[in-house]
Amino acid sequence: MTNAQKTALLLGVALFTLVAGYLGLSTLFNPVVYQGSLIDPPISANDFTLRDQYENEYTLSKQTGKVVLIFFGYTSCPDVCPTTLADFKRIAELLGDKTSDVEFVMITADPDRDTPEKMGAYVNAFRPEFIGLSGTQAELDKVYSDYGVFVEKEESDSALNYLVSHTSRVYVVDQDGNLRLTFPYGLGARAMADDIANLLERR
Repeated sequence: MTNAQKTALLLGVALFTLVAGYLGLSTLFNPVVYQGSLIDPPISANDFTLRDQYENEYTLSKQTGKVVLIFFGYTSCPDVCPTTLADFKRIAELLGDKTSDVEFVMITADPDRDTPEKMGAYVNAFRPEFIGLSGTQAELDKVYSDYGVFVEKEESDSALNYLVSHTSRVYVVDQDGNLRLTFPYGLGARAMADDIANLLERR
């Protein structure tokens, strides 16, 4: 190897080292600021198996490789649930092609009325790819407990007979099956989409 070649090689190595160092420092000193509530360090998401709108089993641990958004609600909900699913629809639109790596899941808080068929009609009205999950009361109680979800029936004078008070927060499970973020109600689709995009890019 000639001196000129040695010099060129050394310069190349030096340049690579500088670029790698810059990228490392850039990540260190300019970390992503999430708009949702970041869980750091992340914790393993509690697994569950429920039934989707097509009567198929849906197991959370089998969704590894995708970001999963989980919301607890019910089809007769007058406000929070349709607003959240409308946000889900907007998030999917904002993510574009990245949506193929994201699953949008609604778990019923009203199993007495929300049959798989009813869940399907409800979530599919927002986007056909959305997943609506139901199960027995015992199965759902276990999921509610694992995720710290509040669910309580409230008597009503309306034709529905009762409403259901429930946690309105969205839970985000990352590609490795870890509970990574939660989104408070009202955060907005743009902010949630930005956070999800960051998760997809920084795995």
